[in-house]
Amino acid sequence: MIYKNFKDCRLSALGFGTMRLPLLEGSDAIDENKVFEIFDYAIENGVNYFDTAWGYHGGKSELVVGKALKRHPRDSFYLATKFPGYDVSNFGKTEEIFEKQLEKCQVDYFDFYLIHNVCEANIEYYLDPRYKTVDFLLEQKRNGKIRHLGFSTHASFENFKRFLDMYGEHMEFCQIQLNYLDYEFQDAKAKIEYLRELNIPVWVMEPVRGGRLAKLSENELKELKGIRNESAPTVAFRFIQAIDEVVVTLSGMSNFEQVKENIKTFSENKPLDKEEFEKILVLGKRMTAAVPCTSCRYCTEYCPQGLDIPDLISLYNEQVFSGGGFIVGMRLNNMDEEKKPSACIGCGSCEAVCPQGIKIPEIFRDFVNRRK
Repeated sequence: MIYKNFKDCRLSALGFGTMRLPLLEGSDAIDENKVFEIFDYAIENGVNYFDTAWGYHGGKSELVVGKALKRHPRDSFYLATKFPGYDVSNFGKTEEIFEKQLEKCQVDYFDFYLIHNVCEANIEYYLDPRYKTVDFLLEQKRNGKIRHLGFSTHASFENFKRFLDMYGEHMEFCQIQLNYLDYEFQDAKAKIEYLRELNIPVWVMEPVRGGRLAKLSENELKELKGIRNESAPTVAFRFIQAIDEVVVTLSGMSNFEQVKENIKTFSENKPLDKEEFEKILVLGKRMTAAVPCTSCRYCTEYCPQGLDIPDLISLYNEQVFSGGGFIVGMRLNNMDEEKKPSACIGCGSCEAVCPQGIKIPEIFRDFVNRRK
C-alpha cells in the first residue's frame, strides 16, 4: 500500500468510501457481514482511511461503519464523517448531529471531519454567522473531538473561493470531485491550483465517476489501452496518482473484487507520465463534449438576456453525459429564473457570432425538454 504523510498521520493513499456498501439481496438494507469481511480484508492489506457521512445509505452507513471498525484497535484506522449541510434544514442543529454521529460511529473523536458538500444550495447558510457551524466544529477541534477539519465541495469555482476566503485559514484539507473527465469538465484543475496556493492538500472523490470510467465503450477502451495498457479503473487511478497535491483517493467499494483490484493498484505508485496525462485528458474531453464549446464568450457579449452561455452549455454537456443527476439539478435549482436556459428568447444573436457554429437556441430548447 502506498502511504502519504499528512501532519501527524500516515494515510493510505486508497481510502474506503462507504456510500455504496454491499446490500442484502433484493433489499436496500446493508449486508453487515459482507461489510465486516471487506473491511477486515482492507485493513489487513493496508487501508487505514474510512470515510462515511450522515446521509449515506439513508443514515445507516455511520452505524454499520461504527460496528465494523469497533472490531479493530482504534489506532489502526482513521475515521472521517461530515456535517450534512447538503440539507439546509440541518443548519442550527450542528451540536445535536455531531453528538449523534459520535454515538453512531462508536468513537470518542473523529480523525477527520468535513463540512459536507459546500455548493450553490447551501453556501449562504455556511457563510451566515448566525448558524455558527464552523465555530462549533472548531470548538470540537480544540476539545479533541475532531483531529483534522476540512470540507468537501461540488460548488462552482466562484462559490468554492467564497467559502475559502472566509474559512480557508481553518481548512486543513479539501475533498473534490476529480477524475480525467472532471479535471476540465467540472474545472477541478482550477480548484487544485487555488488549493495549492493556500497550501491545502486534496482528497479525491469520484475517481471513476460513479463507475462510469470503469465501464467504457469498446472504442473508449481501445483508445485508453493505447494510452496505458491497464484496466480502465486502474488507469483512472493512475491519473490521480500523477497529481502531486492528492493525499487520499476515496473509492466506494461494494464487493471483494473491487477491494482486491483497488488494493493491487495502490500497491505501487505508477502515475501517468506527462504524455499519457495529456492524451487521457483528450479522451475525457471527447467523452463529455456533446457540444464543443470553447468558452470564448463571444456569445455572451451579444445575448440580450445576459445569459452565461458557456456555463449553461457545460451544464447541458453534463446533462447529456450523465442524464442529469445531482450537479445539474443543484446548479439550476439555485439559479435565478432569468438566467436559466428557459430564459433564452431564441433571437440567434449568439449563434451568429459563435466560431464553432453552435446552434445555441436549439441546444437550450433541448436542455429545457430534457429537464422536464
